[in-house]
Amino acid sequence: MREKRTSLKAGPRAKAAANEPHKFAFRSNRYSTALVIPRVSSEKRPYLPVGLVDKEVILGDRNFALYDAPLWNMALIASRLHWVWIGAVCVRMRTDFSYSNTLGWNTFPVPCLTEKSKADLTRCAENILLAREEQFPAPSADLYDPENMPENLREAHERNDEVLERIYIGRRFKNDTERLEKLFELYTKMTAASSLSKSKTKRTAS
Repeated sequence: MREKRTSLKAGPRAKAAANEPHKFAFRSNRYSTALVIPRVSSEKRPYLPVGLVDKEVILGDRNFALYDAPLWNMALIASRLHWVWIGAVCVRMRTDFSYSNTLGWNTFPVPCLTEKSKADLTRCAENILLAREEQFPAPSADLYDPENMPENLREAHERNDEVLERIYIGRRFKNDTERLEKLFELYTKMTAASSLSKSKTKRTAS
């Protein structure tokens, strides 16, 4: 087996790694940080427990990841708005949310963000991370237990929701129904604009 690993066709890094076959020697992605979203998350949680990891972490196939994404992306994913959206458009694993990058993230309607808005959301994401750090080493299952969620983490998420929702409508939403109505309104406009653009491109090409 070792001879196959160190064959002439193998590169120098592969040959060096042959001496330590138990280690993950290669990574397909070169990145500094990654936002990590679990593929399956309990519907009982008030928010998705999106995480931030560095390049030393090897991600399993039960996660989605945004590599080297700006931190304000975390504020979007960790929001109640995003939780409501995936609850409506993504499939379920029994009753739990089964996240989808194509259905959940790529379709999520977001208004045009100013640099100030991005900076505000970045601070919100940082506050969520700091609140979790204060609870170390508590796992996400405990931190996002709706009955026992730490107050500092809940407040950080509430602040994140307030900042984001004011970007959408200038105030907090009254409830999840109003959140979903606004999101589908924006999604309809987004897809209509996309269809119109494609139609114009086809006419120009013909």
